[in-house]
Amino acid sequence: MQFIVTAYDGKDSEAGARRSSVREQHLAGAKKLVKERKWLFAAALLDDEGKMMGSVMIVDFPSKDALLSEWLDNDPYVAGNVWEEIDIRPCKVPDFILDASLL
Repeated sequence: MQFIVTAYDGKDSEAGARRSSVREQHLAGAKKLVKERKWLFAAALLDDEGKMMGSVMIVDFPSKDALLSEWLDNDPYVAGNVWEEIDIRPCKVPDFILDASLL
């Protein structure tokens, strides 16, 4: 089952420092999930000044519970208090998009 996960960083003055301090750990986990074909797409959300303010991911897990237990509950951005608000919505990526991403 596929999901769109939209996560917004905290807005306090230390939010950027928290993101920076765990970014490499977060990216290492993301690379593993891409190889496992659980992360299909991801991008940083930017504010009007071009600074990171959150993330959006399209992921593929058997269920929302699996999404939480296998990834999100343990992500460094969650553990490091980077993401303040997280929205998870089911979605369906067309097969031809998935096939094209393998090229």
